[in-house]
Amino acid sequence: MTERVLYRSRRRISVVFAAHGAAVGAFATRIPWLQQHLGLSDSTLGLALLAPALGSFGAVPFTSRLVHRFGNPRALTCLLPLWCASLILPALAPNLPALCVALGLFGAASGMMDVLMNAQGVQVEQRLNQPLIAGLHGIWAVGGLVSSGCGALAASAGMDARLHFAAAAAVLAGIGLLATRRHLLESDPTEARQPPPRFALPPLSTLPIGILGFCAVFAEGASGNWSAVYLSSTAHASEGVAALSYTGLSFTLALARLSSGFVVSRLGPVRTVRLSGGIAALGGTLVVLARTPPVAIAGFALIGTGVAVVLPLSLSAAGRHGGDPSRHIAGVATFTYTSSLLAPSVTGAVADATSLPAAFALVTAFAAGPLFLAGTLAGPGRPPKGGEDAPQRVDLFS
Repeated sequence: MTERVLYRSRRRISVVFAAHGAAVGAFATRIPWLQQHLGLSDSTLGLALLAPALGSFGAVPFTSRLVHRFGNPRALTCLLPLWCASLILPALAPNLPALCVALGLFGAASGMMDVLMNAQGVQVEQRLNQPLIAGLHGIWAVGGLVSSGCGALAASAGMDARLHFAAAAAVLAGIGLLATRRHLLESDPTEARQPPPRFALPPLSTLPIGILGFCAVFAEGASGNWSAVYLSSTAHASEGVAALSYTGLSFTLALARLSSGFVVSRLGPVRTVRLSGGIAALGGTLVVLARTPPVAIAGFALIGTGVAVVLPLSLSAAGRHGGDPSRHIAGVATFTYTSSLLAPSVTGAVADATSLPAAFALVTAFAAGPLFLAGTLAGPGRPPKGGEDAPQRVDLFS
């Protein structure tokens, strides 16, 4: 396969990541509409919002079987329009049980798409021998930021979420199908071709990498859900200033992932993750000590910077484990979806029993995990080039 075809594959999978992030961003902006439309209380809405993670958790183990039967490109092309269409379902739900089912289906399609597109990204990364996965996750974040901006405009204009979601689904499905119609890569035919189980549990070999991803996602999820509350209740910030904490976290996540190719190509995955763990731990310490808004916002921004590349590099390492990359990636994804389920509720429970600063001391411990677990990325397979041998072209759109 020529280098030109590989670069086309890279651009096309970048579009898929952006479309996935855009669908998530569109949904996030209209959650208040769903709450008002169905007359849900805050606690009931919180319960319903567990459904996407549960749907993902249940569907991800089936993905490797799907890849074995249809191949990654075909599975991705077929699932992408279904994933976009599932965006419409929550807005059509007439009551809470229907909403939970719709959100579960939305999460299931999202989780399977997550595995398929990361497996495709790992294939491109390995054949180009360049660190790409973290940058692809940065593209995902940019898609979410742009889509959330459009969603905010739609909400301020009073647009019905059913119309908004239908338009977003149609546009994203069209863009995604154009991107996936050619130049996607199949797995190496020399890899294991034995059919995986219909419901493939995470391989034990992915356990250390899964724990690393668990730590990063726990810190990210807890910070994303509790940052605004922390600023308003502990740092005594106004509502508008408190909202900036999540903006800062999202911005640093996207910026760190987009610029990660430069860092990973020079330091390598292990040293990059150790550095990331140190930055995240520093940010968590600032949050615990913060009693003024600027210090707390800086702390959350550092947490975002620190955890940004840990999960993408964990998925990349899982994909290099040999055999079917989609199964190993699904194994790590199972850990991370578990973490996303636990992080908000565990943080809230600890805060209720003690205080929010004490709860974020626990979050800081998880954020520091990569400092001690980074060595798990030096497993089987060849990582993308780093240090002096790094290729010069590491941007996503060369």
